Amino acid sequence: MDIHALRAFDDNYIWLLRRGRHVAVVDPGDEAPVLRYLEAEHAALAAILLTHHHGDHAGGVAGLLARHPVPVFGPAKEAIAGISRPLHEGDRADLPELDGSLRVIDVPGHTCGHVAYYGQGALFCGDTLFACGCGRLFEGTAAQMWASLGKLAALPADTQVYCAHEYTQANIRFALAVEPGNDALQARAARVAGQRAQGRATVPFTLAEELATNPFLRSAVPAVATAAERHCGARLNGPAEVFAALREWRNGFR
Repeated sequence: MDIHALRAFDDNYIWLLRRGRHVAVVDPGDEAPVLRYLEAEHAALAAILLTHHHGDHAGGVAGLLARHPVPVFGPAKEAIAGISRPLHEGDRADLPELDGSLRVIDVPGHTCGHVAYYGQGALFCGDTLFACGCGRLFEGTAAQMWASLGKLAALPADTQVYCAHEYTQANIRFALAVEPGNDALQARAARVAGQRAQGRATVPFTLAEELATNPFLRSAVPAVATAAERHCGARLNGPAEVFAALREWRNGFR
């Protein structure tokens, strides 16, 4: 499968999975760019995949179904209009027109029923994992998000991560506040600055990069734990508490 990005709103990515003339779309918050692509490329929509219920991810479903009545895969634990294939952890989203399938991973935290899709070396994680960041806890708990990130961190290091927003530069500013002595992070910051100056996307990225530079995945690293304790002024017992402190710190970081 080839993977293409469509931009939507201010900073959303809608991901297109394509094989031949058949296309599956991940998190179409807006139907307009998808419809334009299908028409321009003479492509046929085969399926819609949703990670969670927020409007900037699912808002285009009705408009797409009105023109293209296709299967809609999505989290069974969330009420999203249009879902015809509700999914749980371990299920597969089968895409026969694309000659492939994606494994479903439950990743609650950002929302209670958030799922991610993994297959063929690619991870579509919605708003759970970002480049050098993670999603806000709108519905779930810090413990849930920490466990969810642990599932993603256990995937192969060469996994290509396709998150749903271009947040990388802002996330790197926070990561540098947490771990200014991280050489890999410094190098990534310089590289990302160049990409954004040229108007280029910073997504996808590899899981290996995240393990080396994302403070939320590095909550067990002593330097990260020390920074979190210094910021909150309290002793933190283990990486789950460090993660919770980092998420609170990030919420108010400017």
